[in-house]
Amino acid sequence: MIKQELARAFVFPGQGSQSIGMGRDLAAASPIAHAVFEEVDEALGQKLSTLMFEGDPAELTLTENAQPALMAVSLAVMREVEARSGLTIVELVDCVAGHSLGEYSALAAAGAFSIWDCARLLKVRGRAMQAAVPVGVGAMAALMGVSVEEANAIARDAAAGLVCAAANDNAPGQVVVSGHREAVEAAVALAAERGARRSVLLPVSAPFHCDLMAPAAEAMREALDAVELRAPAVPLVANVTAQAVIDPDVIRDLLVAQVTGAVRWRESVGYMRSEGITEVVELGAGRVLSGLARRIDRDMTGLSLGSIEDIEAFVARVMAGA
Repeated sequence: MIKQELARAFVFPGQGSQSIGMGRDLAAASPIAHAVFEEVDEALGQKLSTLMFEGDPAELTLTENAQPALMAVSLAVMREVEARSGLTIVELVDCVAGHSLGEYSALAAAGAFSIWDCARLLKVRGRAMQAAVPVGVGAMAALMGVSVEEANAIARDAAAGLVCAAANDNAPGQVVVSGHREAVEAAVALAAERGARRSVLLPVSAPFHCDLMAPAAEAMREALDAVELRAPAVPLVANVTAQAVIDPDVIRDLLVAQVTGAVRWRESVGYMRSEGITEVVELGAGRVLSGLARRIDRDMTGLSLGSIEDIEAFVARVMAGA
């Protein structure tokens, strides 16, 4: 159970929120943020920060680069919030959550991983997920205007002996399916026949969060077994269960299961709301999760922190007791 004294959660974005220039102004304005980017560069043995700030968008979009890059921005924001407020994560929020790779960012923010280990894990994760399925064999598609139950039925009927499954339950009427390209294309056509408002193939390099990612899950089990995973300072609301967890051994298993399992984001936000959370604060690049929170529950407040100005305004609110 999540304790009730606070009513705020920090959430961390997943792949797709990356863009060239993310984190650049933050690094220039904050020595603390700059140090996070340097730490990630050192952990990976590459100038990932240069790629993020001024590189090639296609190179940044590569899964093995996008995942640690998004984590770096999120943790730079987190460190700056803590420094400016003088508060720990336990004093700032009641729980954390992250969308797919964002779950690693959430755990690093809550002290379960070091930034060094988190960066290296995400590099492994990105490479393993890309290598699990040859390019062109898999696909993902967003089905708009259908429920997760309808999406599951569409995926099941479209599979025809192949892999096709709901991969992301993001919000009411927004479900992503993943699997073999032929089956996913069939799901898009079938969704249109069954009244979906819109269905579209996504520009992704691999079919994430489905059984085709089984080789990547095994790679992550091995990688996770090799690092120290501590209990997070606040509970993690896990993608695959949409429930709070704090036990390191359970978290390790859930991170492995997450590679092939669905991201139950709609249910995760609903769970947080049922436990008293009224404000979701997205740390890092983009505004996807803060927007989804408001779509999932109209009574939920969604904020995003990506710039020094955002951080200053948020810290001022916190210090004023808002």
